[in-house]
Amino acid sequence: MNRINAWTTYNATQLKAVEKLADEYKAFLDNSKTEREAIDSIVNEIEAAGYRELNTLVGSKTKLKKGDKIYSVWMNKSIIIFQMGSEPLEQGLNILGAHIDSPRLDVKQNPLYEDGGIAYLDTHYYGGIKKYQYVTIPLAIHGVIVKKDGTTVQLNVGEDEDDPVFFISDLLIHLAQDQLGKKASNVIEGEALDLIVGNRPFVIESDEKEKAEKKNSKLSAGEQYAIKAEKEEKAASGKVSGAVRRGILAILNDLYGIEEEDFLSAELEIVPAGKARDAGFDRSMILGYGHDDRVCAFPSMKAILEAKNLKRCACCILVDKEEIGSVGATGMQSRFFENAVAELMNLTKEGFNDLALRRCLANSCMLSSDVSAAFDPSYAGSFEKKNAAFLGGGLVFNKFTGSRGKSGSNDANAEYIAEIRKAFDKDKIVYHTSELGKVDVGGGGTIAYILALYGMNVIDSGVAVLNMHAPWEVISKADLYEAKRGYVSFLQNMDFRNE
Repeated sequence: MNRINAWTTYNATQLKAVEKLADEYKAFLDNSKTEREAIDSIVNEIEAAGYRELNTLVGSKTKLKKGDKIYSVWMNKSIIIFQMGSEPLEQGLNILGAHIDSPRLDVKQNPLYEDGGIAYLDTHYYGGIKKYQYVTIPLAIHGVIVKKDGTTVQLNVGEDEDDPVFFISDLLIHLAQDQLGKKASNVIEGEALDLIVGNRPFVIESDEKEKAEKKNSKLSAGEQYAIKAEKEEKAASGKVSGAVRRGILAILNDLYGIEEEDFLSAELEIVPAGKARDAGFDRSMILGYGHDDRVCAFPSMKAILEAKNLKRCACCILVDKEEIGSVGATGMQSRFFENAVAELMNLTKEGFNDLALRRCLANSCMLSSDVSAAFDPSYAGSFEKKNAAFLGGGLVFNKFTGSRGKSGSNDANAEYIAEIRKAFDKDKIVYHTSELGKVDVGGGGTIAYILALYGMNVIDSGVAVLNMHAPWEVISKADLYEAKRGYVSFLQNMDFRNE
């Protein structure tokens, strides 16, 4: 079958629209390097477009009608967005689903230590990464620290030009003979991915130490805290940890008002430092952190904002924890989606009952919007070229994912795919189909199979990505644009139910 390069289909007006969407997306990536940051960015945008919070509507017992715009945030890490259509919810939803978590490093709960005059934060990698890709590159710290009094401290260090950055060291080439003989998976061990955060010892004049607990002390609050922590540590164990470590404690206390034990209730994520950038002389691509899967989450959000005159209720689900199996209270396997739909039904004139909810979910149609592996000529042997995704090829459909014999896959029905083809051809959406590499080479999964458990029609669709799961990934601006157009078409045109 012939493949179309989306760039060849655009006129001057469309090319401007491609660039405009790309600029908005880059800004979204820069401001959304964690799930919590993504939720903040999304809520700001949808509230400006008139969306109202579900719990507020439940409290006021507001009755919903066509065109009403509603959202529900769960634990600041997942969100569901609805736009009401003219049909009762029992007739089904048109759902766009994506995830907003990305591979990264997480700071452990007891992380700060010193060795060899260097202060470190101990980390635990999250999701599927090539560990060696995270060494020697500038890294930033994003996240929250929640203190016992309930105060939340937000951290975002390493992104501004004046910020310090952090890094993980690697063995110099001159001494790396044994290291270079290891398998790539073992070149850098998981426990070696510790973040270097300081090297300057904490030094205080002895007379100032004596004044530390007195009113006339000239020391900062952080310095006084570090001295107090040193005394407590010596009293408890008879030993004192390194001075560089104490210096970091003083800085953290001065800047954020936190103490070492506050790491116990912290969620700090280590991500590549820096902004998303245009890539290539022709600026046709975007190099950035977190394309998987924010490159699908962003156009999904944009699509539900743009969709109008809906027959079926439109729904956009943006969830956490996909990279580790969609588990936990904020992952797709949680019941928060089902609960939100139930609350929504209860605010309609038809009202809620369990049978109506089951019919609603079974009658729904979904695009599980996740990225596909873009064909890479440098590693062509891992792909089956006839059935690979290509940069510039538009939106990508994966009839099935999984691995080898389709293990763990949602395999979409042919009837459903035919309906999507009809809708997309009507709106001249550029799309193609793909598999994730050669049959026996590997595989992967999405949230598709979880929603399919309700009996609804689901297919994977998304954007092709080069360097997937690397600190810096690459997408085509044209594919981002076609994804948004395709998602709008799906929300407005899809009206398919199982017989």
